[in-house]
Amino acid sequence: MPTAKKLPSGSWRCQAYSHTEMLFDANGNPIIDPKTGKQKQKRIYESFTSDDPSRFGKLDAEKAALDFLESKKSHQYTKMTLRDAINKYISDSDAVLSPTTIKGYEIIRDNGFQDLMDLRIRDITNEKLKEAVNKESKRPSTSKRSKGQPISPKTVSNEYGLLTAVLGLYHPKLSTDVKLPAKVNHIKELIPPEVIFNVVHGTEIELPVLLAMWLSFTISEIKGLTKSKSIQGDYITIVEVVVHVGGKDISKKQAKEYTRTRRHRIPSYIKLLIDNVQTDQLVTMSGKAVSNKFSRLLKKNNLPHISFHDLRHVNASVMAMLKIPDKYAQERGGWKTDAVMKKTYMQTFSEERQRVDNIIDDYFERQISMNENVSESLPGYTEWLKAMGLKDTPSIRDKYQKFAQDIS
Repeated sequence: MPTAKKLPSGSWRCQAYSHTEMLFDANGNPIIDPKTGKQKQKRIYESFTSDDPSRFGKLDAEKAALDFLESKKSHQYTKMTLRDAINKYISDSDAVLSPTTIKGYEIIRDNGFQDLMDLRIRDITNEKLKEAVNKESKRPSTSKRSKGQPISPKTVSNEYGLLTAVLGLYHPKLSTDVKLPAKVNHIKELIPPEVIFNVVHGTEIELPVLLAMWLSFTISEIKGLTKSKSIQGDYITIVEVVVHVGGKDISKKQAKEYTRTRRHRIPSYIKLLIDNVQTDQLVTMSGKAVSNKFSRLLKKNNLPHISFHDLRHVNASVMAMLKIPDKYAQERGGWKTDAVMKKTYMQTFSEERQRVDNIIDDYFERQISMNENVSESLPGYTEWLKAMGLKDTPSIRDKYQKFAQDIS
């Protein structure tokens, strides 16, 4: 940190290194250092002063020098392209980022916001960010299920999240406040667990499906389960996960969130399935193979598509239906907060939704039936209510009956 020194005048002066200049003689020839044989250089400093003789003046001078150095550092980074800045961001954080997160960043770098990637950071403006977000929101998806349709608002938001992190680090003065497309709240039509069980019963993916639907394990957690490390007596513990990155499986000792490291009692039915596994690893087929087989089974049985990961949604919704306290539901699923659990994972089954619909419909149908009975017993009553601007109540009904008797 630059330190200010007091001048004879009483003012404070603080110097900060600016740059180095090559030295030339009066004829413009390089001045060579006889010891090294290299051209001599001179370090150039910027001076920052304060006329306040107190210690506050010293702090003011030092702060001005620090601001200069920060600005100089930022200016150096803004010469990078956005693509290079993302590469630097990844390389500077590779010790703390998971392989899947790094792979996700690389996918964004290579596919998202391509109009910005080769621009120097200092040439990116808030207006260009707005234009880029608008264009990115229209970019066609390449996924099989939504090919040709625009990428989802969630994808745009995730991509822009990386951009704001990088720009915030290397160009902090740039405003990244941009309106993003509104996220769509998709209502998932979950399949009841008994239907899923009947579909997978006796198949080679019965165990992984039940581990996901019953114990709320992800496919990476399931892939990391072994008899030797994960099972102690009647309990199964997440001690490592296996993620698929760049065409190969990578084993990690820690899950994405510390809350994912959890322990469950093994249900007796799942225990029987585990006992029948001949290998130490409980599920040897790839995560993609499990997912594909699950999708094909659903299609074969004329059931709506849900992803393998949606089995965790089924689990969360079962716990909600059974009124499991949030504390225990959150713990079993390994969710960091109950807000994530409720907003992202808890949906209602179609059957339960129909039951609620039936209750509401029954109420209104009974109201309609009541009005029809009233109309039959009190001719002209409905029309009189409309004319008087009144609502049907027992007292109003009594009043109409008296009124009808008086005029009859």
